[in-house]
Amino acid sequence: MHQLTYGDIKAAADRISGRVRPVTLAPLDPGAIRTGHLDPLGDRPEQPCEVWLALEFMQHTGSFKARGAQNFLQAHRDADTLPDAGITIASGGNAGLACAWAAQQQGVRATVFLPTTAPQVKAAKLRDYGADVRLVGTEYAEALAACEEFAASTGALTSHAYDHPLIAAGAGTLLEEIHHRLPDLDTVVVAVGGGGLFAGIATAAQHHAIRTVAVEPTNCRALNAAIEVGRPVDVPVDSIAADSLGARRTSAMALHAAQQDRVHSVLVPDNEIVHARQALWDHRRVAVEHGAATALAALLAPDQLVPDRDLTSRPRNLSRSYRPTSGEKVCVVLCGANTNAGTLMQP
Repeated sequence: MHQLTYGDIKAAADRISGRVRPVTLAPLDPGAIRTGHLDPLGDRPEQPCEVWLALEFMQHTGSFKARGAQNFLQAHRDADTLPDAGITIASGGNAGLACAWAAQQQGVRATVFLPTTAPQVKAAKLRDYGADVRLVGTEYAEALAACEEFAASTGALTSHAYDHPLIAAGAGTLLEEIHHRLPDLDTVVVAVGGGGLFAGIATAAQHHAIRTVAVEPTNCRALNAAIEVGRPVDVPVDSIAADSLGARRTSAMALHAAQQDRVHSVLVPDNEIVHARQALWDHRRVAVEHGAATALAALLAPDQLVPDRDLTSRPRNLSRSYRPTSGEKVCVVLCGANTNAGTLMQP
């Protein structure tokens, strides 16, 4: 297993500089997020926490995935290991879109495999990015098998949605940008699916002594389960955010990052994810994926169990919310917005 390093992320930042959109940061109104008490005896006055939103859904293709895809292709171009057959991936989601976009930007052929049941709008969007879209089988596993067979027979370079060091390092460049803008940041809050974004962000955050809060839906807890038993394991997937966070198993890279200091694991139920997504729309007219709203849900959810506040502690597997301390500076990553805005209720 390649253990992701801060050097990997710095190298990725150099490779993709000027090739992706810099993240936009927006502050929440003071008092929008309730804090916990810094001093349990109440001897010090409570100060509001300062919360920023990282609007990464404004990235190319509508999600953070563009960073990893661009880093993956550029690294292979620099190493002269890009085959004539181009790149291939089995994904109709954000990873597939990012792969097709990055390939178009690099002038590389992209072949994307989807099951025949995939929405036509996804196939059409992939074709808009110049990808050769191939519909195979009725399930993702069949599309993946066809993708692997294609790579073996043609020599095409296979990309992965999250479990590759170049993909994770590219995602980690987001934290570098956030830290440059908010050098005194205390905490970054990020949703976790397979773990590519988390692994990159947590690795960079560790270097800068920033706490990372890893948030998952209660019934899509691949990272949380891996932390609990000490190794990646398969978990059931049943959440409203499963379209983007529904990995059955986290990566070994993500687990390694989670086992470092200053990492907290939080689980949030679907109703809190829906509430957070709706709140972003009602108060800021921002429409994000349920996966992106999962990160914010950790701050909005009611207290159920008190998280461990000791920065030197190992990750905990019981927290159902994250309550910033008095005066804490927090950044919440809104990682994607490829969603049906029609599902948001008008106030």
